[in-house]
Amino acid sequence: MEMITSRYIPALSFRWLTPLYDPLLRWGMREEVFKGRLIVRAGIQAGQEVLDVGCGTGTLSLMIKRAVPGARVTGVDGDPGVLSIARRKAAQSNLHVQWDEGMAYDLPYPDNAFDVVVSSLVIHHLVTTDKLRAFREVRRVLRPRGTFHIVDFGRPFSVTTYLQSTIMKRLEQAGDNFDGRLLPMLRDSGSTRAQETEPMNTVFGPIWFYEAANANT
Repeated sequence: MEMITSRYIPALSFRWLTPLYDPLLRWGMREEVFKGRLIVRAGIQAGQEVLDVGCGTGTLSLMIKRAVPGARVTGVDGDPGVLSIARRKAAQSNLHVQWDEGMAYDLPYPDNAFDVVVSSLVIHHLVTTDKLRAFREVRRVLRPRGTFHIVDFGRPFSVTTYLQSTIMKRLEQAGDNFDGRLLPMLRDSGSTRAQETEPMNTVFGPIWFYEAANANT
């Protein structure tokens, strides 16, 4: 496996594009649909501690809080600019979410801190070595019986998605995703019951839902 050094890639690759992030996902990728499906698949319950890794502008974290008001939701991201947007959106919605600055591969939390970890369109931003580091960090912060739920770019499942992936895999660090390497990485991190559960197409290419459990389950 190629060893690539860590580097931070902001939303849409460039900070000056950050204001376009929410509109692009909303209209170009049916954001409410795939994030809604992720929440259903996660099966979050009142009283659970939930972590949104790479929360960006906070859309998924706030959707979770609306869907399960009794859950304690934390969003973490390495970009203070998008976190300021997330805080503003939460204040406007009168929803309480804890917003923290931190990287997916170096989470600022103790072991066994969360019942559920979710991640939406974040993993493809990470270089190969950091994807595996992030999966190991998620395993560390999950409690026994905890679960990890991802939606991100993945392997093509049709002629159309194959053509899309040949273009999109050149962007950022998405090659691992489109080449189908996320599932082996999840298993290599020590997670159990790792699986791809459902594909969905978008204008930017195929996305997949992935699920895994803490190895201590």
